[in-house]
Amino acid sequence: MNINIDHIPPYIARWFEELKPLVMKEVVPDPSRAGVFSVDMIAGFMSTGNLASERVGRLAQPVTEMFQRAYQHGIRHFVLLQDTHHPAAPQFDAFPVHCVQGSPESTIIPELQALSFSSSFTIIEKNSLHPALGTGFDKWLDKHKHINTALVVGNCTDLCVYQLAMHLRLRANALDRKDYRVIVPANAVDTYDMGDERAHQLGALAHPGDFFHQVFLYHMALNGIRVVQKLI
Repeated sequence: MNINIDHIPPYIARWFEELKPLVMKEVVPDPSRAGVFSVDMIAGFMSTGNLASERVGRLAQPVTEMFQRAYQHGIRHFVLLQDTHHPAAPQFDAFPVHCVQGSPESTIIPELQALSFSSSFTIIEKNSLHPALGTGFDKWLDKHKHINTALVVGNCTDLCVYQLAMHLRLRANALDRKDYRVIVPANAVDTYDMGDERAHQLGALAHPGDFFHQVFLYHMALNGIRVVQKLI
């Protein structure tokens, strides 16, 4: 993967380049106590609509492969948190209209839907970047207190992935769950890229994808989230 590190602090770029793969069976010795938590693997970010990104769309393969690997290992909890916005969502003041409830953009990508175990997915709709505000996510977590390992995938690294991973980590901290681990494979998360010229044309703010991807992964690691190159 070619990465432009011109504006990324060298120590963060070095940390990112030195990430190592992790063996699934080693990090998840008891698959009955683990869950895969996926965020926004839906059409509105992957293939169609105002916020669709070719870069983010390339996550379909590694995320689907990780789902398959997790299932083969014995993991049976797959929670998919998905933007399903109300038509007049306040978030549209910050981002273009996207993933409106009932629209094709709010549907799960076909690669995940085609998995033989997709009928067992738990779908949790959200109306903001946060996984638990105004949703039933915390109730689901309370109901599954035996889970102590969370594998987090999806998009975008600096937005919904960050909110999800940090919520899981900080919630566990607040509840004194010393046994709780949050793991983010870097190859199964990503964010969009928008240069300054394109952003100016759209009246938006520039969004350097490599910079935010690496910096936010680094910040997750600073908070006790285990960031690895990939799960094998």
